[in-house]
Amino acid sequence: MRQRAPYPVVDLFAGPGGLGEGFSSLVNERGRHRFRSMVSIECDEYSHSTLTLRHFFRFFPSGQAPDDYYDFLAGRITLSELFTRHPVAYKHAERTALRITLGPDTHKVVREIIDHRLFRDDRWVLVGGPPCQAYSLVGRSRMKGDPNFEKDIKHTLYREYLRIIADHRPPIFVMENVKGLLSATIDGKSAINLILNDLQNPSTAIRNAPSDLSYRLYSLTEHDMAEGDVDPRLFVVRAEDHGIPQARHRMFIVGIRSDLNVRPTTLRKRQAPTVRETIDSLPKIRSGISKEVDSQEAWLSAIKQVARIKTSEHLKKTNYHAELLRKLKMTINGENQPPKHNSSKRYEMRRPKHEVLCSLYDERLTVLTSHEARSHMASDLQRYFYAATFATATGYSPKLSDFPAELLPDHQNVEKGRAGKMFSDRFRVQLAERVSTTITSHISKDGHYFIHYDPTQCRSLTVREAARLQTFPDNYYFAGPRTEQYRQVGNAVPPKLAEQIAEIVADVLDAIGTAR
Repeated sequence: MRQRAPYPVVDLFAGPGGLGEGFSSLVNERGRHRFRSMVSIECDEYSHSTLTLRHFFRFFPSGQAPDDYYDFLAGRITLSELFTRHPVAYKHAERTALRITLGPDTHKVVREIIDHRLFRDDRWVLVGGPPCQAYSLVGRSRMKGDPNFEKDIKHTLYREYLRIIADHRPPIFVMENVKGLLSATIDGKSAINLILNDLQNPSTAIRNAPSDLSYRLYSLTEHDMAEGDVDPRLFVVRAEDHGIPQARHRMFIVGIRSDLNVRPTTLRKRQAPTVRETIDSLPKIRSGISKEVDSQEAWLSAIKQVARIKTSEHLKKTNYHAELLRKLKMTINGENQPPKHNSSKRYEMRRPKHEVLCSLYDERLTVLTSHEARSHMASDLQRYFYAATFATATGYSPKLSDFPAELLPDHQNVEKGRAGKMFSDRFRVQLAERVSTTITSHISKDGHYFIHYDPTQCRSLTVREAARLQTFPDNYYFAGPRTEQYRQVGNAVPPKLAEQIAEIVADVLDAIGTAR
């Protein structure tokens, strides 16, 4: 039987390529890829640069990327030199990873590009989701009272996604967005209900859309089909239920064209690895110190200041008092030796057994990228050290009410936080024996919500650790300054979750062909 070519994928609002990576990574029992990225569209400069390099990497068969790629990661050649040495692969990447801002001005050119790339192929998938900042709970709380908030273009970018559905009639689409969409409003109406109605019947929202085009919507976790007044919560996927080492809850809406008599299966449950299992093999590094000369001696001196804080009086009524003090003293007195350096490029092959993690490693990789610790003020170092030690002793991350008064931040809302009224978990430790909390784009601003579980490292997560928790392979390169790398990682879809979704989509496309 002749092997069918991989199914085309059109990826909108692609970011650094999490969804596309997952679809492109799926192989059948013979090791042949089920999908190929025909078009990935992203408007952000740094995300597009990341995306272009990954399309270059995926041009080569699995395991056959040139040594030059690894030389680039190691800093031995420049990106320009890499692309110059492999012009065919670069041309492919340049052609498939496009920097375009979707909107009325680009509608015609995007339509022509997709038509040309698909070339009458009627079995393909449209994936992606509009930027989600305006839908997020945090985003809306920050914009409360702004009369222009509901006019924010980010609210209606899903219509550009919908327009492409109307133009190209994909047999199946996967639309992703934040859980906060459930409570968002547009012009005073439920955003999710408007979007579900539009996705089912594009002609209700898109002028000149074909009146005969409609879709049935499905959940990836529930067998019930979304018809009528469906509970939108059916579309929420809990990533940790499917092997992802992160409590990431996002909406995934699967649409299948109504003239096709097929329906998708659902994601199967998988045990997720813990934070320790996911990142503990990465080199141990310490944080840097900001606003003063950084050295290991200065770092140790800042940590040892915790010994002068009256922790005993604050904790004496707790059942973990003795254990916490013992662990604090062990590090302060040098029994637990902290790392000497605040970055490391050393790559160790400690391949885990967990099915989700094992494919993240690359035996050809000699240099680790993006594993550099942030620098923190000495006062924050002390809070991180205390918080991580507290979590080690108790098994949970401290609230502000668990901090001694001397370690509390000088913040106007700190008393409300101590009372549990707002931001009581301002300093959040990622617990070693659990999955992480959601890796969000906020990690690009500060590390308070992403404190490493190891007190001797006393820092927030690195970009590489965040990428591991998002299930990006270790050979995945993120372009731009560190802040932009964090933002890309935080906004992405976990590739190993996307790969599981791709398997469901492939089965649907296979069934369409069988039914004919």
